[in-house]
Amino acid sequence: MHFLALQGEEIKKILSPRALARLFLHNMNKQNLTPDQALNKIKHYCAYQERSHSEVKEKLYGFGLHRNDVDELISLLIEENYLNEERFAIQFAGGRFRIKHWGRVKIRYELKQRQVSEYCIKKALASIDEDDYQKQLETLFEQKSKTLKGEKNLFVRKRKIQDHLMQKGYERELIVQLFGRS
Repeated sequence: MHFLALQGEEIKKILSPRALARLFLHNMNKQNLTPDQALNKIKHYCAYQERSHSEVKEKLYGFGLHRNDVDELISLLIEENYLNEERFAIQFAGGRFRIKHWGRVKIRYELKQRQVSEYCIKKALASIDEDDYQKQLETLFEQKSKTLKGEKNLFVRKRKIQDHLMQKGYERELIVQLFGRS
């Protein structure tokens, strides 16, 4: 049964007030745009910042478009260079490394979550300068060490630093090497 075909009182009898509110909000948030209208909006969306293919597809489906229209618009955006997976991956990796101080493991995971190809992930990770990466790891190590000065147990302190660096996405081998040097 399609609820939108029912009239006011009939809907109230079938659905709870909470379900009615969800239905109303769902239909209110969903836009029904023509492919031309959607193209104009999505060009602005892509021009504002680099986007992954999956983000753009999700947005287009949110405009109420069908699969054929979405696929057509995606290929048009690629042709007009509004959408470039490799460029997105490199920008994403560089930004997350410089601003959020993420390591390669976490960046790789997030790019996979965004359905970026393995080729683009490798290219993005290769764009991170190795010396900068090592310096950033050492800086994070020093910062975390300073916050744990009060920790008397050496093993607990070492474990907390290691957990912190691994949570940031740095490789276990690099962390072990860093402990070996300090």
